[in-house]
Order: sequence, then structure tokens, then C-alpha cells
Amino acid sequence: MKEQVTPLWEPTSARVAAAAISRFAEQAERTYGVSLPDYASLHRWSVESPEAFWSEVWDFCGVVASVKGNAVVTDAHKMPGARWFTEARLNFAENLLGRRDQGVALVGLLEDGTRREISFEALYCQVAQLAAAMRETGVKAGDRVAGFMPNVPETVVAMLAATSLGAVWTSCSPDFGFQGVMDRFGQAEPKVLFTTDGYWYNHKPHGVLDRVEALMTSLPCIERVVVVPLLESQPNIETLRDGRLLGDYLLPYRGITRSEEHTFELQSPDHL
Repeated sequence: MKEQVTPLWEPTSARVAAAAISRFAEQAERTYGVSLPDYASLHRWSVESPEAFWSEVWDFCGVVASVKGNAVVTDAHKMPGARWFTEARLNFAENLLGRRDQGVALVGLLEDGTRREISFEALYCQVAQLAAAMRETGVKAGDRVAGFMPNVPETVVAMLAATSLGAVWTSCSPDFGFQGVMDRFGQAEPKVLFTTDGYWYNHKPHGVLDRVEALMTSLPCIERVVVVPLLESQPNIETLRDGRLLGDYLLPYRGITRSEEHTFELQSPDHL
């Protein structure tokens, strides 16, 4: 005998009606003349009509692109091998940076209690500034940029800046051992490396610049290492080949503001 299960919580009808997935289903019903009264029917439609479903997802979510194209999925029966929106050209970072107001985009909180909030407007400006510096370094579409970084706002900024240029972002936590970092970055062969001078763990500071120095020796592909001060305001980076502190790296580009539109490199959706 099947045991009766009582849900711990159910949304009210008003909350269901106001949900984004309900609005999406209503839009799909109007567009395609289908009946999608509940989640099960919506899921069934997504499986039976994947091209219509994902095209509607694109439109409903307002994907920013220079062109969407007519092709939704090619070789849909292949897994792996299916390719989506092959005619489209867009930039992942541009879609994430659509908001440029004073709302809070990022909150950074360290173990030592340091808390920072970054608005959507400030995030866009920081990405534009860092991307300009990286472009001057020679970073272009297809290049790799690595982050040996903890979960701090600068990690997100560096990822968005690299992605906005069409570069490939790869990262690992600074608590990785040397060989673990080499296994990842050695395959990617990054042109630029972002790192902090260390990280906090269990309320204790741990420096990483000795490991960064060893990485620079083992990875001659790195043309620039950018150090984000975290443990110290002015960490000593004299031993790092082509090393710059983040503030110095950005200094020539501090004048870039929201009013100056940053150029996003458009790529196909499957751009690596």
C-alpha cells in the first residue's frame, strides 16, 4: 500500500499565478496555441517540442544578442553532439551585465568580518575598466585567463571582463596544492593570471604568493600576473615575473565610467 505523503508547504494560488514559470506558460500558450495548465503539461511540451520550447525560453528571458537566427537545435538526437542556436551571436557577460542601476549586485564577506557591496552600475564600470586593461595586455577572443582566487568580488569582475572579450575563463581555489593547480592551468595555458596574495581559512590568513611564483616558473605562457591585495594592502610582489597589483594595473583606465559603453565581443553560444 502506497504511503500517503503530505506536503510540508504549498504555494497559494495567487503565488502560483504570479510566478515567472506561470507567466512563461501563458506566453507559450498564446504563441503556439497549446494548453499548458500545469507543470506536468509544460514539462511534456518541452520534451515533445524542444525547438518551440527553447525558442520561447530565449524570447521570454530576453536574451541579448545581435542575432537569434532561425536554427534552434541541430542534431538534437545526439548526446553529446547537439548544437543550440548555431546562427546566434551573443556575449555571456553582456547578458549578465544588463542591469546598471544602484541595486546590489555583489556582496563580499570575508572571515575577518570585512563586508563589501557592489552595485550593478559599479560592477559594469569595474568590468569595463579591467577589460580595457586586459585588452591592452593583448587578451583577445579565444585566449585563456586564469583565476587563482577565493570567492571575492574581484573574481567575478575578472571572469566577466575576460568573458566580455571572448576569452575563456578558468579558475581554482587558492587552497589547491601546487600540482592540482598545474593540472588545471597547465592544460589551459593562460595568458593572464589573477591571484590574491592569500586567503582566510578557519579565521587564519594563508599566503599563496610562493605558489604563484612557482606557477610563473612552470607556466611561461603567462604574460601578466595581477595580484589582488587581500591579506595585506601592499603585498610584496617583486619576485613575480610581470607582476602588477590590481590598482596599478587599472590605473590608466579609472576614467572609464558607465557613460562609456564597453564593447562586448560576440560569439556563438558554444564558444569555449
